[in-house]
Amino acid sequence: MKNSRELFQKAIKHLLRVDPVMKGLIKRIGKLEFRVHQEDIFAETVDSIISQQLSGKVAKVIYSRFEALFPDKKVDPKIILTTDDSRLRAIGTSWAKVKYIKDLAQKTLDGTIKLHLLDNMKDEEVVDHLIQVKGIGPWTAQMILMFSLGRPDILPLNDLGIQKAFEKLYSVKKSNQKKMIEIAAIWRPYRTIACRYLWKSLDNE
Repeated sequence: MKNSRELFQKAIKHLLRVDPVMKGLIKRIGKLEFRVHQEDIFAETVDSIISQQLSGKVAKVIYSRFEALFPDKKVDPKIILTTDDSRLRAIGTSWAKVKYIKDLAQKTLDGTIKLHLLDNMKDEEVVDHLIQVKGIGPWTAQMILMFSLGRPDILPLNDLGIQKAFEKLYSVKKSNQKKMIEIAAIWRPYRTIACRYLWKSLDNE
């Protein structure tokens, strides 16, 4: 995302204006950093797979062990495919995630997955492209859209943290995604930034 700081400022102004609940949340939490990663989209996609259903702290530890398997911590799909499954399992990943990571490596190398072209795709196209990889579903693709590609208007309704925040702040049952969509409509085109505040609202719980 270009000019992420400027976009973040516009998003805050918009959210303060349209939603009293979000306004209170922003004033309580203060400014958040909105950075786009995209240093190595392949490595970040692996990181997203490893992070599935794990706390951020645990995922960070496992990914750091994973990086250590590579020279200069440069995650390489070719090395992944030649690494024994048991060695990948030993760093703390599940057997399923070992298969997912190897499938990503294989499909990246054979051209099925074209990570270098994601920037040129629409949000829905990115999701459709990434879910060709075993173990990558809409949630993982949305995390890549939000944090690696910096897309500003993503609403990950299947994220447990987002569901919990909606329930806490807006009294919406976790199963009522239709209501969540209705509430979030006024956040457009900055639903990613709103979700960052929803996640932050759950800190220290």
